[in-house]
Amino acid sequence: MSLQLRATPELVAAAWLKTVVGDRVATTLPKDNSSWAASGFCTLVVAGGTPNMYVPLRDPAIGVDCWAVNPQSQKPPWNRAAALVTAIEAACWDHPAIPQTVTLPTGYPQARVLSAYTVGEARRIHDDASSYARYSIPGLVIAWTEVPS
Repeated sequence: MSLQLRATPELVAAAWLKTVVGDRVATTLPKDNSSWAASGFCTLVVAGGTPNMYVPLRDPAIGVDCWAVNPQSQKPPWNRAAALVTAIEAACWDHPAIPQTVTLPTGYPQARVLSAYTVGEARRIHDDASSYARYSIPGLVIAWTEVPS
């Protein structure tokens, strides 16, 4: 018996964030920072939320960290990391563009994102030993449902 692949909060959040910041999103930061030094990178983790018990609607809170690095300097590029945060916030306010279908990896159903908004202000995270600039969005709430196949 094979299991049917189902959309997950991490997959949907990554797919939606890629529509905002491009292919610079994952659950972990790439070890080789040369691939994202020029543009920054976003990592995400499910931080909370409760699936709806009556309908197949999910609205998890996703913690998002926006990273930037300058390999030639020990000075963190704060403005580059902040630019990722502001792009995500602006996308949340672009209400006509939010209801959209996002494509998940091969084998997974598509998901329909119905709304996206942030809870809590992004904050600067200091004292990174690697001199990375990092802003943390405490909660990006994305309401979504699987698209029936």
